[in-house]
Amino acid sequence: MVHVPHLIRDLALILGAAAVTTLLFKRLKQPLVLGYILAGLLVGPNLPLFPTITDQDTIRIWAEIGVIFLLFNLGLEFSIKKLAQVGGTAALTGIIEISGMMGLGYLTGQVLGWSTMDSIFLGGIVAISSTTIIFRAFDELGVKTQQFAGLVFGILIIEDLVAILLLVLLSTLAVTNQLFSPEMVMAVVKLVFFLVIWFLGGIFLIPSFLRTNRTFMSDETLLVIALALCLGMVILVTNVGFSPALGAFIMGSILAETLFAERIEHLLKPIRDLFGAVFFVSVGMLIDPAMLVRYAGPIALLTVVVILGKALYVTVGALVAGQPLKGALQTGMSLTQIGEFSFIIATLGVSLRVTSEFLYPIAVGVSALTAFTTPYLIRAAGPVSGWLEGRLSKRTRMILSSYSTGAQTIGSVSDWRLLIRAYLQNILVNMVVVVGIILLASRGLLPFLLREELGRPWAQALTGLVSLVLMLPFLWALALKPVSPPLYTHIWNEEKAYRGPLVVLNNGRIVLALGLILLYLNQLFSFTLMIGAIVLLLMIWWLIGRRIPFLYELIEKQFLVNLHARQLQEVARPGRNLLPWDAHLAYVDVVPESASVGKTLEELAVRERYGVNIVSIERGSITRLVPTRDDRLFPGDKLAVIGTDQQLEQFRTLVEANDTPGDAPGQEVSLERIMVDETFPYIGQTIRRSGIRERTQGLIVGIEREGRRLLNPDSSTVFLPGDVVWLAGNTRLIRDMQKQMRDQ
Repeated sequence: MVHVPHLIRDLALILGAAAVTTLLFKRLKQPLVLGYILAGLLVGPNLPLFPTITDQDTIRIWAEIGVIFLLFNLGLEFSIKKLAQVGGTAALTGIIEISGMMGLGYLTGQVLGWSTMDSIFLGGIVAISSTTIIFRAFDELGVKTQQFAGLVFGILIIEDLVAILLLVLLSTLAVTNQLFSPEMVMAVVKLVFFLVIWFLGGIFLIPSFLRTNRTFMSDETLLVIALALCLGMVILVTNVGFSPALGAFIMGSILAETLFAERIEHLLKPIRDLFGAVFFVSVGMLIDPAMLVRYAGPIALLTVVVILGKALYVTVGALVAGQPLKGALQTGMSLTQIGEFSFIIATLGVSLRVTSEFLYPIAVGVSALTAFTTPYLIRAAGPVSGWLEGRLSKRTRMILSSYSTGAQTIGSVSDWRLLIRAYLQNILVNMVVVVGIILLASRGLLPFLLREELGRPWAQALTGLVSLVLMLPFLWALALKPVSPPLYTHIWNEEKAYRGPLVVLNNGRIVLALGLILLYLNQLFSFTLMIGAIVLLLMIWWLIGRRIPFLYELIEKQFLVNLHARQLQEVARPGRNLLPWDAHLAYVDVVPESASVGKTLEELAVRERYGVNIVSIERGSITRLVPTRDDRLFPGDKLAVIGTDQQLEQFRTLVEANDTPGDAPGQEVSLERIMVDETFPYIGQTIRRSGIRERTQGLIVGIEREGRRLLNPDSSTVFLPGDVVWLAGNTRLIRDMQKQMRDQ
């Protein structure tokens, strides 16, 4: 008889149970995460009514891999530039919410009589909302294009970053058992240092490597390379002393800046879904139904604490940040749940054996209840805000409106503040790189050379020479590189009293660079040899010193190219960016219940009423490009529409469909930018007479002219030299026309 390993049997049981429960939850329009948890409960050891898995240790290993892939995918969606773009509103709101919920969670644990460690972990568990549940709820409710959704996504980015920090801090706290200790401070400093050095090194090396080998990047090769980079970073981070989840998140955020980010995310999705399912099933396996019944009271209490606490703190934070009352309430009531990061934090407490056995199932129970209530709370936010505004006095409403308007104005920043910020950025970046090279040389290169029996003096000399040569460009930037020359000159000439502080700033940089060199050389050599090393360093500077600024500029330029490559590609992508009007190409579905069904485009007057342009109608296997006013809408039609976020949201209410830009019906329709120059054959002609509509099956949706923006130009508009024309229509025909224009 052929023997089937226990792992295969267990996986068959897990995936079979997950398939049934997720189908059920899909029909009930509930988050699939809850279905996975229920599947884990059914096949776990605490519910003997159903078949139970036999090899729990192996399943836990698979669950750890699932955490790695979940965090890797989260990093791919994160992007360090998104953190810089979320703005002060999301950052301030997120900080107020997280601080308030951690304090409220801790106090609730103390009121329930729990231990200090249980209460601290509970604070971390209730502080982080669920990205997965919110994205799914927004998609199902069709509110992704509303203004408050952008603030919610920004807060989620802040929460993800804080959650990573919490994993490190809670791990350190579990080991030291002290809330405020030197080890905790060192853990934070160490985390910040390695985050910066990994990000700088990763952005400089990895995108360059991928771009150099892009011709060989088949889907299979790219997936293997991405997984290798992810697991390699996991090993590196673990050896340094951090959690594997942090390594996966870091590598994902690095790859998020590359041109391959979307492709990697697409290739990773099946693997992430598989291992993620195993992780959430393993979460359910740890649930003891008897424990849930026993602690039903704390679960109900914490559910109320999460819903009311998050709604209150997020709303207050958004109001303090200058948001209007309605938007603040909508944001607050959208974040009233806990999810995947809460599971990871609870799992950390279990694995480190510092939390009680009841905390984990309580966290899962609270997550299930709050996930269930999230869609209803999001839907109720509008009526609640209207009810609350009606109860407020006229004076209170005026104060809130005045504060919101004033908080969103742009304030001035002093020249000194800008200059000091530039100096601090220069010092931090270059000092971190120099220290990173020192650590790599002293802890990597030197031990390697000693193992090769090179002899300590020679190994030290070679290590010092290599590391100093590598450090020279960054030491020059740290000590001598001009920082914001125009601003520096302006402050220098503005008043003589400012010159002293400016000299101190420059001399301080030089002293810092010299101090780093002396400390490093003192670790490697005796005093006599250190003097020789300094002399050798001066000789190297004399030989190649003039080329060092040029070398640093090359390094800096390559880093910036890698950092902004994906953003530049997005801007250049056809149909993705209609800058003058913040409009874009999106796709909406016409549902059978829509009031637009059976009506012509002339009757609906979508351009006049909503300001959008319908570029195509896809009906089954037939696509009608640039429909006429006599075309009617039917159930199941997929419309390609161009407009701003606000226009699309208003138009969606007509057809009652969600904006799903990822479900494009192919590449037949695109939005192209055409310059009216000497190659343009229709200068002086009207749009109607040029015949562009018939030639390209296209629609001119906008013209930029001498700084003015003409949206939906009339057919009698004449093309003038210097115009920028935005043309939507058949991609192939537009490209053919552009090619003929270039060939003329």
